[in-house]
Amino acid sequence: MTELTDRDIPAAEESFPFGQDVVWRPEPSDVRETNLMSFMDRHGFNSLKSLHKRSVDDPEWFWDAVLKDLDIQFYEPYKAALERTDDPAFPKWCVGGQMNIVHNCLDKWLSGETATKTAFRCEAENGETVILSYSELNDRVCQVANALVSIGIKKGDVVGLFMPMTPELVSAFLAICKIGAILLPLFSGYGPHAIATRLTDAGACAVITADGFLRRGKEVPMKRLLDSALEECPLVTRVLVNRKINLPDTPWTKGRDVWWDEIVPNQSKRAETVKTSAEDVVMIIYTSGTTGRAKGAVHTHCGFPVKAAQDMAHAMDLRPGEMMYWMSDMGWMMGPWLVFGSLLCGAGMLFYDGAPDYPDPDRLWRLVEDHRVTHLGISPVLIRAIMPHGTAMLDSSSFEHLRAIGSTGSPWDPVSWKWVFENVLKSRKPILNYSGGTEISGGILSGNMLTPLKPCAFSGPVPGMAADVVNELGESVQNEVGELVIRGPWIGMTRGFWNDKQRYLDSYWRRFEGVWVHGDFAAIDDDGLWYILGRSDDTIKIAGKRVGPAEVEAILNSHPDVLESAAIGIPDEIKGEILAVYCVVSDASKATEEYRSELIELVSRELGKPLKPSFLGFTSALPKTRNAKVIRRLIKAVHEDSDLGDTSGLEDATTIDAIRNAT
Repeated sequence: MTELTDRDIPAAEESFPFGQDVVWRPEPSDVRETNLMSFMDRHGFNSLKSLHKRSVDDPEWFWDAVLKDLDIQFYEPYKAALERTDDPAFPKWCVGGQMNIVHNCLDKWLSGETATKTAFRCEAENGETVILSYSELNDRVCQVANALVSIGIKKGDVVGLFMPMTPELVSAFLAICKIGAILLPLFSGYGPHAIATRLTDAGACAVITADGFLRRGKEVPMKRLLDSALEECPLVTRVLVNRKINLPDTPWTKGRDVWWDEIVPNQSKRAETVKTSAEDVVMIIYTSGTTGRAKGAVHTHCGFPVKAAQDMAHAMDLRPGEMMYWMSDMGWMMGPWLVFGSLLCGAGMLFYDGAPDYPDPDRLWRLVEDHRVTHLGISPVLIRAIMPHGTAMLDSSSFEHLRAIGSTGSPWDPVSWKWVFENVLKSRKPILNYSGGTEISGGILSGNMLTPLKPCAFSGPVPGMAADVVNELGESVQNEVGELVIRGPWIGMTRGFWNDKQRYLDSYWRRFEGVWVHGDFAAIDDDGLWYILGRSDDTIKIAGKRVGPAEVEAILNSHPDVLESAAIGIPDEIKGEILAVYCVVSDASKATEEYRSELIELVSRELGKPLKPSFLGFTSALPKTRNAKVIRRLIKAVHEDSDLGDTSGLEDATTIDAIRNAT
């Protein structure tokens, strides 16, 4: 076990929501009808507490029961749902089983009444809407699958998805899985550097993209950005391009690039779903860390999708025929989570390709009404941004189909939580607070339909998640802030980082023996309700979008006049965090406003505008440890004018003044 250094566990602050009263209690009649209660009844549990204990004490039994509860079908049945190994970081799942997740998302529904039910709805920023049944979605998926095979894509190939949230995206997403290839989702707002590093690290041979898309009425040249990235990606030999907005002068590489509308519509609407091992890789999805390059979390056919569906079915009570809308981009884990989970549950999903407050702040609420959304997923960041616009539409809308609001991306504050609960949900329906991560495949903690709620709280761990809160010695604690950990295996756990086993182990498994340390500060109150208080590592999360400090710093350091740099996240009332950077330059005369703007634009261009620095300061030095590690915690403390805490590891105390005197 290692000692805490740069991320000491904080004391509970005054803003911590202990002492809040219960504001929502489920109706007993509603509880009896939930998926979770039905699951408990079938297996003889009289309380959620007893189910959770069995689920973590006997995960082999529990995940086998979940697979059966979700009717996950196998071509070849597994010999064991879980087989433990000597290394808790690498258990084996669905041993010997063969299945393709697309069979369970689409194929198995085509012979019953679900075939005609709505699987997918999509609204564009200009109001254009597409609605597809399970059968119609399957037709499109088959056409794309056949098109991919015709241009040489095969089982095991890594295919990048750099697309806006459109109907073509969902069919491409499922088609890649259907042919046994590997998904590589990319955030549609990335710049060339971020795209290139992920494509290269994953060894992608193809990318599916669009010529461009509209955001707030303005054209975004997506293919042009991709082409800049592909200058560094020689392994990419095929690019399938959706002509989404007929953008003129779209760059083109003959022999590599293919127009979607010239190949996909001509394909058959029938295609074979390739048989894969249950543990074949289905997706590599990148998440930034505090050091080094972005981390490619590896997920399999029986892993990520099953965990996503279990969370929707058990925690959120999503039922067949209902409509899930979780605001996300496909490059963030909640995008794939939405597709896999909703379809495995026999429900529908909504995509919105646009800004949620365009052309006016009521756009989000109209989407909920118009598409009869039953489960809405938002971030506290968005709520804080739209609260100042008032409640006029909320006051006049019933939202009768809306059963719950989910939230993820950043911690709640009591004011914005209560604003949603009282004005949107009329104090009658729950906010299902949800927190986990890309490597988790969904939630560690969540709200549910059975447990009374306090503002900002989680009901507790999702069944099957052996979550705990520990102090610096690894001891369980309650009613105080500690590290969020997981003490046992779950089916959605990442199978490691792509081509980087050691980094995976170092990231999660080296702090306490046999225990996953997630990197969040958490607490449990006297009533057993849970709270997340933010990250305990240095990862920066801007409006729900994570970026690693090292990724920002690598871009700044590539400039010939920047000697070194440090990136930190600063609390922000609207976005949760904003990006601040400090640079040491080779010549003090370079510390000008013009030069500052140039460096900020460099980061914005390479990582995308959503990750643009909000502050850039010039400093003569950065605080470091004796082994030359930059102490970002101290930079953050100086920037915020807060207590520096322990400075014993600091090599040169004068560097603190250098940050204070930054220009």
